[in-house]
Amino acid sequence: MTRVTFLAQLNRKQAWNAMTNGSPAHLLHLSPGASLLGREWVGFDEATRSATLRFEAKPEFANRHGAVMGGFLAAMLDSATGLCLLAELPPDRTAVTTDLTTSFVRPASLGILTALARIVTRNERDAIVEAELRDTKGQVVARATATLRILPRT
Repeated sequence: MTRVTFLAQLNRKQAWNAMTNGSPAHLLHLSPGASLLGREWVGFDEATRSATLRFEAKPEFANRHGAVMGGFLAAMLDSATGLCLLAELPPDRTAVTTDLTTSFVRPASLGILTALARIVTRNERDAIVEAELRDTKGQVVARATATLRILPRT
């Protein structure tokens, strides 16, 4: 049986899950900012309420020392915390960051950085999400805690 035939025998939700590993469409959409950051959705673990994403720190992100500028790391962490929360929200809800506290742990090299984000608390109106960025050696280069407001999607 071909993949197309297999997908044709499924209902819409089953077909979408088979094609995207269960990721809702709004998690796969790349805004211009997410595209600039080279964001890639890896997945969400419902049991631990955590998400994994990858980013590509491009040469244009370098500071005068050759490391990734802190503003780009903060943008990656903001993106990771927001997307982690979106993974748990129904499709008719969205979230915006109202506060982002960032700590820079060590210089981040250019290249692939992996974000691990986790929902700490959530109610109907607000959430707190923590995230960290790791380099290819697994070392933490930055951490953030975000407060997000949950809103109806318009």
